[in-house]
Amino acid sequence: MTYNKIVALWQSYNISSVNDLQKYLDNFRILFAYNSGRIENDEINYHDTREIFENSKVLNYTGNTRTLFEQQNQKTCYDFLIHKIVKKEPLSIELIQEIHRILTCGTYDEQRFIMNNERPGEFKKHDYITGVYEVGSSCEHVLEDMTNLISEVNSYIGKDTLKAATYLHAKFEYIHPFADGNGRVGRTILNYYLMTNNHPPLIVYDEDKYEYYNALQEYDKTESLASLFDFFEKEIIKTWKKNLSLAEGKKIKDKN
Repeated sequence: MTYNKIVALWQSYNISSVNDLQKYLDNFRILFAYNSGRIENDEINYHDTREIFENSKVLNYTGNTRTLFEQQNQKTCYDFLIHKIVKKEPLSIELIQEIHRILTCGTYDEQRFIMNNERPGEFKKHDYITGVYEVGSSCEHVLEDMTNLISEVNSYIGKDTLKAATYLHAKFEYIHPFADGNGRVGRTILNYYLMTNNHPPLIVYDEDKYEYYNALQEYDKTESLASLFDFFEKEIIKTWKKNLSLAEGKKIKDKN
């Protein structure tokens, strides 16, 4: 099965240092930031994202400054998390809030920042709901719901890492803990959890976002993880299939 081969390939890398992880995430980090950003902001483009990651700047930019902030924040967040991934630091309330602070710094609009007194890095202060089924924990219950979720996934000792990560993502998006940026944060902590549990990360590709939305909606309606789990498995294959082909080609060449 291709998925199992990809997991085995990732684990064969025996990542033990930041340099190791950076080697295998060199192209992934750019594609992840580009695709994750575009799911909620179609002004994001690959060229500008790559310029930010490789040169820390974009020349002759004429677009919305929020878009530029969002992609710079993606790079800052990657740089912040890479050491923690190698150390396998568990998820915590503080870590998730810091991820949110980094990813949404400078992007809150006047309505949220001034009128609603919302801040990056803080759980929502108002009862925002989302999706077809209008899900979202009340602001009074967010801390309790997030604490319970983190405790559940951190205490999981089974071998089905992707299933646990799928639950983490579905439940996080269901809780909808922040006033804005829940999608970007949710996809980031999904990959953080996968990598700290020796599992390859994945990209939710922009062209697949409607399948992604539908799978999340199925969970909102039925609490079934089946569609989202199948979707994530397909995205892992899509993310790493070229690396697998190169590795298998090298094995054949070495045998000859």
